[in-house]
Amino acid sequence: MSRALMPNLLTPKDLEPNWEWRDRLPAWGHTSVDFERRIDHDRLRRYRLARTRQALQNSHAGTLLLFDVNNIRYVSATKIGEWERDKMCRFCLLTGDDSPYVWDFGSAAMHHKRYSDWLEPDHCLAGVVGMRGTIPPEFGLMKKYAKQIAGLIRDAGMGDMPVGVDYAETAMFHALKEEGLNIVDGQQIMLAAREIKNWDEIQLLTQAAAMVDGVYHMIYEELKPGVRESDIVALSNKMLYEMGSDDVEAINAISGERCNPHPHNFTDRLIRPGDQAFFDILQSYQGYRTCYYRTFNVGRATPAQNDAYVKAREWIDASIAMIKPGVSTDKVAAVWPKAEEFGFPDEDSAFGLQFGHGLGLALHERPIISRAVSMEHPMEIQTGMVFALETYCPAADGYSAARIEEEVVVTETGCEVISLFPAEDLPIANRY
Repeated sequence: MSRALMPNLLTPKDLEPNWEWRDRLPAWGHTSVDFERRIDHDRLRRYRLARTRQALQNSHAGTLLLFDVNNIRYVSATKIGEWERDKMCRFCLLTGDDSPYVWDFGSAAMHHKRYSDWLEPDHCLAGVVGMRGTIPPEFGLMKKYAKQIAGLIRDAGMGDMPVGVDYAETAMFHALKEEGLNIVDGQQIMLAAREIKNWDEIQLLTQAAAMVDGVYHMIYEELKPGVRESDIVALSNKMLYEMGSDDVEAINAISGERCNPHPHNFTDRLIRPGDQAFFDILQSYQGYRTCYYRTFNVGRATPAQNDAYVKAREWIDASIAMIKPGVSTDKVAAVWPKAEEFGFPDEDSAFGLQFGHGLGLALHERPIISRAVSMEHPMEIQTGMVFALETYCPAADGYSAARIEEEVVVTETGCEVISLFPAEDLPIANRY
């Protein structure tokens, strides 16, 4: 029997991230080939499970019960489609050193038994609880599965230890407590596990960023008067799915007078000559996500628009220069302007504008870098973290604004930017 078929037999070697820091991080092609070593999916799966077990051992909990689909994928390497993300219809149990159990939607459990040979077949179970309350608690499914889960936890000898739960429906929390389980916050345990990316995760994040590089070149060519924000969103979705994206989570497309304040959405507004316009592309490749802003001007730019871009670029360059192992996030946040310095009454109102956040199977992982949280609750930047840094500067005209975001991989000596569409100077699309 191969190691892939024995997920409980992990070794300390599986915790090694296998980094290969080079002159430049490679962005491999997306297919498997025999002449290059690209993504090692078995190594990826073992690393993620080993990291989870390590984080669990470092906590005071003995078990993890997971409903967050990002956590389920991290632990079990199962995914049944983007439609599952908000349904709360799947769950996963990890008890100590046992292999993960996965309760999946209907026939998906049968599919895992046949095709997911890194899982133990009798741990692939069909099951569903509330589906966001559409199956009423009085139907009894939550009680049924809470009892089954509690039995497995006790069989594993973990009955007297806390159970870490990431999130669940309120009625499910009650059902678990009625079974005598001591429920604690499991999301913090999982976020600790997911902080440090191995070489395969870094490669997937780099491949995902390379896809967005191409989309921004398309936007640069297509951005002209008469095109709507929604047209750019449609073209970007089409191109990303053609390149192999498994989920285009969202695309912000914001232009003209909509730039300030930042609305975080898109409309059917027509692009006009002289507009400043910025975009954010949030998509995933094999689950690994991008968050990648670029700002353009259409045809021409005013001095006020150029000034806003220069400031946004200076702020993001200052933060990139700070990134290296051992630096704390408060030191990074300190190089960004205070909220009042760019037109906001307080840091809560400006949250997410001068911002850093981890990238992985979720859009927002650790570290979070913001004046709103980092100054009083800093965390240490470590080798193998991957995160995005983003800045925003309103223009003096009162309605334009510049927004830039770069994705960085923390190396042993500093960081490498993997979002490569040129952004050193303000790009002018279809210059007049």
